[in-house]
Amino acid sequence: MSRTYVVSGAASGIGAATAAMLREQGHRVIGIDLRPGEGVDVAADLGTPEGRSAAVAGVQELTDVVHGLVPAAGLAGRTGVPGDLVVSVNFFGAVALVRGLHPQLAAAAERDGDAGVVFLASNSITGMPGWNVPTVEACLRDDEEAARREAAAVDSVMVYPSSKAGLAWWARREGVKPEWAGAGIRLNSVAPGATETAMVEQMRADPLLGSAIDAYPTAIGRTGRPDEVAAPICFLLSEGATNIVGACLFVDGGTDAMLHPMAPEGWEVGPVDLG
Repeated sequence: MSRTYVVSGAASGIGAATAAMLREQGHRVIGIDLRPGEGVDVAADLGTPEGRSAAVAGVQELTDVVHGLVPAAGLAGRTGVPGDLVVSVNFFGAVALVRGLHPQLAAAAERDGDAGVVFLASNSITGMPGWNVPTVEACLRDDEEAARREAAAVDSVMVYPSSKAGLAWWARREGVKPEWAGAGIRLNSVAPGATETAMVEQMRADPLLGSAIDAYPTAIGRTGRPDEVAAPICFLLSEGATNIVGACLFVDGGTDAMLHPMAPEGWEVGPVDLG
């Protein structure tokens, strides 16, 4: 059965690979990105409340049902990129899309039995020690002003994992509630490692942080490809994953398992208030 999916960050990287894979499977994909372009149906800035509202309204003009949503748009925490912008785009932009399109997700679930959301977390949650905890706490309190203030006070490289932890934890906390799983809408996330995208190339070019990209070990001896992340995303959206709720799947060539053989670390980083 052909379904309707929404993918943000659809113009490049993992978002583009996911949109392409869903289209190859015969589905309709509504692409969101910052600027108009190939595969982009709605152009909007997810870093601002106005842009998020425009993105939701743009999708709602195109469809009454959304079977799946992949809020893949994001910014890397690198030299010259403000941390407050990173948290606004990565966390608040993603969550606003999910909340804003809840009526369309619920309509798809009621009509066809299932709907799903897959967030893009990151293995930096467990692989990068010392990331900023107050930022993620503010995210989970839904306090963007406080999150931006906390994020602006530290290097953005330490904000990126905070924003991604926030997404994974939000999916777990919210996903089991009546308005989500109870309404047939499954929330999950994937945690990629270094993946050959434009974002990773930008990080490699960073004069201070670039060397870290290829420093992490992988069991497969290489970085990942966008299609290798898109495939598990498509599975988590599919009818084959209807019993999966609140999961965070590492898609990192074994990096997390090599760094933490017994269990992932970093999920409990102190007295984190999950809201």
